[in-house]
Amino acid sequence: MLELISAILAKLSMIFILHVKGAGAFPRPLSADEEKELLIKSSHGDIGARNKLTEHNLRLVAHIVKKYYGTGADPDDLVSIGTIGLIKAINTFNYEKNIRLSSYASRCIENEILMYFRSARKNALDVSMNEEIDHDTDGNALTLSDVLAAEDSIAEELDLKIKTEKLPRYIKECLTPREALIIRLRYGLNGIKALTQREVAAKLKISRSYVSRIEKKALLKLRRRYEKA
Repeated sequence: MLELISAILAKLSMIFILHVKGAGAFPRPLSADEEKELLIKSSHGDIGARNKLTEHNLRLVAHIVKKYYGTGADPDDLVSIGTIGLIKAINTFNYEKNIRLSSYASRCIENEILMYFRSARKNALDVSMNEEIDHDTDGNALTLSDVLAAEDSIAEELDLKIKTEKLPRYIKECLTPREALIIRLRYGLNGIKALTQREVAAKLKISRSYVSRIEKKALLKLRRRYEKA
């Protein structure tokens, strides 16, 4: 990890200079044999080989970054982020697999840049959600998140009210007389005091386990009826 951080810091400094000078300052691409030799050394922890692989693939970073120049992001930031993706690619590349480093690195560079944009959008949304949009009657600041939270609470209360109003009809539609009675006794419906399973069992002169089975079956029927609705 320390080696990776050191390589990143060193390469970001170099990349910035090369980017300012222009594409003509980029080192030439490596031949297939040169690249393979450096990849083998890099896989054995040779930092110099990793740095050289990074340096000779900077042109790839510049090529990919150009696609994002019209997004409003700072070009130098994009180059730095793309270079981090390149370094990650070199550090994780398996030269024994039948794939070119440039193909693998391109994907890593793109992913790093896209993660940057996703993070930027998330941060922008977080800021807007907590930005003041109004004040309440007492002069306290209101944010969008406050308003949405209030709306969610109202929606939940309304949903509960609607479901409660439908419950007597669903009990009548779905449950047998005994199931309906046990649900009313267990949950105190129609003004009845809610009872424990043991109290319901004693009242109906049946076992508590039987009450439990009937209650579970009845609740499952009601749940399915709500889901269907």
